[in-house]
Amino acid sequence: MHLLILSPDQEIFSGEVKAVTAPGIDGRFEVLHNHAALVSALTAGPVDVVTDKGEKMQWQIGGGFAEVLNNEIALLVSGIQA
Repeated sequence: MHLLILSPDQEIFSGEVKAVTAPGIDGRFEVLHNHAALVSALTAGPVDVVTDKGEKMQWQIGGGFAEVLNNEIALLVSGIQA
């Protein structure tokens, strides 16, 4: 799957991943290969990513939106929190 994380200021991440866990407004959700199409609002919280190479990464986001379609994941976030 390809993941793209964008904020208004910059591209935060672009690459191939195995799994993405994000903070949806109704709770955390995980996206895996061949996930159904999805559009969701995101709340502030952690986004956890496992890359194709098994590397684990995490960002604290300030909210935003997620779109999943045909193994392409786009997270449009309001910003990264320190």
